[in-house]
Amino acid sequence: MRPDPRIPEQVNWAQFAPGARRGHYESFYQRANHPSEPLAFWLRYTVFSPAGRPAAARGELWAIVFDGREAGGGDGHAVAKVEVPIAACVFARDRFDVRVGDGPAAAILGPRGLRGAAGEIGWDLAYAGTQPPLYLLPRALYRGRFPPAKSLVGVPLARYDGELRVGERRVVVDGWPGSQNHNWGSRHTDRYAFGQVAGFDNAPGSFLEVATVSNRLGPLRTPMLTLLVLRHGGREHALTSPLRARRRASGRFGYFVWDFASESDDVRVSGRMEAPPSAFVGLAYANPPGGVKHCLNTKIANCVVTIVDKRSGIAEDLVSAHGGLFEILTDDREHGVTVRA
Repeated sequence: MRPDPRIPEQVNWAQFAPGARRGHYESFYQRANHPSEPLAFWLRYTVFSPAGRPAAARGELWAIVFDGREAGGGDGHAVAKVEVPIAACVFARDRFDVRVGDGPAAAILGPRGLRGAAGEIGWDLAYAGTQPPLYLLPRALYRGRFPPAKSLVGVPLARYDGELRVGERRVVVDGWPGSQNHNWGSRHTDRYAFGQVAGFDNAPGSFLEVATVSNRLGPLRTPMLTLLVLRHGGREHALTSPLRARRRASGRFGYFVWDFASESDDVRVSGRMEAPPSAFVGLAYANPPGGVKHCLNTKIANCVVTIVDKRSGIAEDLVSAHGGLFEILTDDREHGVTVRA
């Protein structure tokens, strides 16, 4: 059965088809933040298959522990990456079962937990959440080839428990808020800013996912489009229509500040995501058609979101001091962030 990510039970079934020549990347990533300190983890189980060379497909483990508590900021981050042949991996298409590596040392991921190791970073974590999946695109777009990159949140507002190991150091994870996520495609989005907050400091039950994106269509580049979903106060504001993104949304980002906004007839949502350069880790993302993108990645960004009820005029600010996921994908090589994996 071909997985249908519009069906909640299937959102974490792999889309990867072994042997396909079109090219494919697919990631299952988990991230969570310490409840009160600038400390976070990002763990990514990935399959990468270059276009035209399915025999070269591989599994990857990426791991970062972001630690903004250290003097100098970036010196506190631990980063690791491991690559293994695809024959030593499982990316199941009929259940949520991901394994990178084989035997007792395999890194595993499923609907209740994950364990594994990459370089000096190890993890043994359980997670749970009760919210339904969150979709950053209109659901009908998850089945076709357009857009070439797709993303969803399998478990928003997940809570993680267990431990991380960074070298000889043990980090206890006790009820850290975060999310379990799934993305895939035949090529990476050409340029984007991507953000997420899994619980604000003053609204722990609220969840934000937002992206400002641009793609190339042949020799042309599309305008920047901003897609946004905010769950707050018992409502979901899904501002994800491409037409709305063109007419009623905006987004502008640079190094390292991002302003975004979107609206419906009922509500206007605007926000800013920012972090110092030292909070970011540079990553090299291979693109299935060829080439390499740079991803500038932090999970300890500051985020402030203002939501305005357009009928009553009531405005509310949601604040996260250092719980924001903030990524920039770029072809630029002058961003100033050291690429570490």
